[in-house]
Amino acid sequence: MPITLASVIIDAADVEAESAFWHRLLDGSITRTPTHHFIQAPGLPVIVVQSAPGHVAPNWPDGTSQQMHLDFGVDDLATADRTATEAGATRLRPTDDVTPETRTGSRVYASPAGHPFCLRSA
Repeated sequence: MPITLASVIIDAADVEAESAFWHRLLDGSITRTPTHHFIQAPGLPVIVVQSAPGHVAPNWPDGTSQQMHLDFGVDDLATADRTATEAGATRLRPTDDVTPETRTGSRVYASPAGHPFCLRSA
């Protein structure tokens, strides 16, 4: 029995801000309900931002641990970095974690709701 990843659910106290961020970062389309926003981007499972009024952002890496994070492969790390930060991401690590010659390492960010994610060379 094959198992496929249908969606990734992201909790947020401010559903509009969090879904707007993921939509700007990933592009695609967005469908809204009062409690869930569905972002469908090419080549990815559906990203669902759901209302979680009591959500408290993890303070990773210096405090409260993360529950999970997403890694995204990109062709142009500099452009992806600019897109992420302009969309509202916060860098959690400096940009020199990436070694361009070997295409290793990743740039680590947090979404507006504090969910960590990485951008790495594809």
